[in-house]
Amino acid sequence: MIRVGIVGGSGYTGGELLRLLLFHPNAEVVQITSRSEAGKYVYTVHPNLRGVTQLQFIHPDALQPCDVLFLALPHRTVAGDIERYAALAPYLIDLSADFRLRDAATYQQWYGAEHPAPEWLERFVYGLPELNREALRGANYASGVGCNATTVNLALWPLAQAGWLERAAIELKVGSSEGGNQANAGSHHPVRSGAVRTYSPTGHRHMAEVEMMLNPQFPIHFSITAIEMVRGIHLLAHCYLNEPHAEKEIWKLYRGAYKTEPFIRLVSGKSGLHRFPEPRIVAGTNYCDIGFELDADNQHLVVIAALDNLGKGAAGSAVQCMNLMQNLDECAGLQFPGIYP
Repeated sequence: MIRVGIVGGSGYTGGELLRLLLFHPNAEVVQITSRSEAGKYVYTVHPNLRGVTQLQFIHPDALQPCDVLFLALPHRTVAGDIERYAALAPYLIDLSADFRLRDAATYQQWYGAEHPAPEWLERFVYGLPELNREALRGANYASGVGCNATTVNLALWPLAQAGWLERAAIELKVGSSEGGNQANAGSHHPVRSGAVRTYSPTGHRHMAEVEMMLNPQFPIHFSITAIEMVRGIHLLAHCYLNEPHAEKEIWKLYRGAYKTEPFIRLVSGKSGLHRFPEPRIVAGTNYCDIGFELDADNQHLVVIAALDNLGKGAAGSAVQCMNLMQNLDECAGLQFPGIYP
């Protein structure tokens, strides 16, 4: 069994990691930290785990060596202490943004500060298995992924690789858990309830990951709108193709790109209520559902995608990375299909 520790276990991604790892056939969670909740049972913070585990939070200063450390801490927290974490475990998976980008200048551009440990950036593999699988196999250090960036990257990857895109304009509708478990002005119930509030029309920092992975040779823009939903991201991408393509060509392209991917589901229904991807269907899972509809001109393609920001957008991809890094079954601990209705 792989002995796993979770640093920052009282947050939403920490709780999701714990839920997944408790049922992982090859992993044992031996420690989970929280400054604010040290000494308490984890189920007092994550009540869905009541009766499942008797683990208690420990203070971060009490962290002991283990095989794999998941770092589920706020941005700009891990990098300053990376040497300590690397001394405690040979395998690190950082869910924050600290090691997602490849160079310090890009990090400073998008995050507005100098990187505390630039010499570590090249040691981390960007943790999106569908696009970086071979680099993750046997790697010691993996970064987390931005949930919005992951949705865009997976939705547009086949089109970008084929060179079919002239431009893309994307709207992402997101749930409240993207903001973390700390209250803020935007999460106040009278403000959030019933909301359809665009908070990032341009320039969202996850664009850096999209540029890094897609290397787009075409204009791409996305906006983010908060809606009354807890988990999930819904992507609607208006993709303008550089020449007409038949629908069967587009299906062939996407099936060719994703036919062997265990966590990408292509939604191709022609009728019925659920003929397009929907966040509710993937809640609690590691799946990304992708579908599309082609306009009559055969050049305006609307791509629709959905994933759980805490699952495939964070903890699920992190566990998938661990499986690859440890040469395990890539799907281990991640096959929960969600619930319906």
